[in-house]
Amino acid sequence: MTSVQKTRKVTAAEAGDYAAKAREYLEVASESLNLGRYNATTSMAIHAGICAADAVSGGRQGVRSAAPDHSQTVKLVATAGKDGQEAAKYLRRLLPLKTRAEYDSMPISKQQAEKAFRAAERLVALSDAVMASLR
Repeated sequence: MTSVQKTRKVTAAEAGDYAAKAREYLEVASESLNLGRYNATTSMAIHAGICAADAVSGGRQGVRSAAPDHSQTVKLVATAGKDGQEAAKYLRRLLPLKTRAEYDSMPISKQQAEKAFRAAERLVALSDAVMASLR
């Protein structure tokens, strides 16, 4: 059985807004990493990645996922061409850390936070490249 994606239309300007949010979250993730706040680093990296994926989907397809399950965001962005496939790869690395970083009592290690930050950096770079190609 094929599931129907719940999506919302996104204009090029709105895709740019998602890219800007992604950069903002990434900046806070960087600051948190420098302060040794690894749970916050990872949480902000995840949110940067989700916004970056929305920017890529919005920029390339004119829609973003509106499903409450972020795995649907991965599926949708993966259909957005080469940029989207690359974005999906990095988002898949981030999402498994979401529950642990935001809800579990077990802390995120420095190594995990650094990996999450690098994945988010790549996602944000992809969304910035997509935004540049739309100008």
